[in-house]
Amino acid sequence: QVQLVESGGRLVQPGSSLSISCTASGLRFNLYTMGWFRQVPGKDREFLVTKSYRDGRENYAESVRGRFTISRDNSKNTVYLQMNNLQPEDTGIYSCAASGRRRAMSSYEYEHWGQGTQVTVSS
Repeated sequence: QVQLVESGGRLVQPGSSLSISCTASGLRFNLYTMGWFRQVPGKDREFLVTKSYRDGRENYAESVRGRFTISRDNSKNTVYLQMNNLQPEDTGIYSCAASGRRRAMSSYEYEHWGQGTQVTVSS
C-alpha cells in the first residue's frame, strides 16, 4: 500500500522560512516524479513545483518561483519543500504527490497523494 506522509507545517510569520517534507512508502520512490500542491478552501488545488525522477528537472509555478525549492533524497524516500519569504497568500494545505510520468505538472497526472500539512502565514 502506497503512503505519502507530509510533515513540518505550522504557523509562521510573514517573511519567514519553513521546510516541509514528505516521506513515501510502498513504492519505488526513485522511479516517481514528485510534486507539491497547495489547497485553499474555495479554490482549486494549485500546482507549485515538480521534480522529475528521470532527469531531476524542476518546474515551478510562477507564484513560488525564486522563493520555494524542491529537493529529494532517494535514500530516505523523502521529498522536501524549502519555502522562503512566506506571505499570507501562501497559507494553505500543502500536499505531496507521486507520478509515474517523467514530468507532471497537473494534478490529474499524479497517482498517489498525501493527506497534507497545514501551513499558516500570519502575524
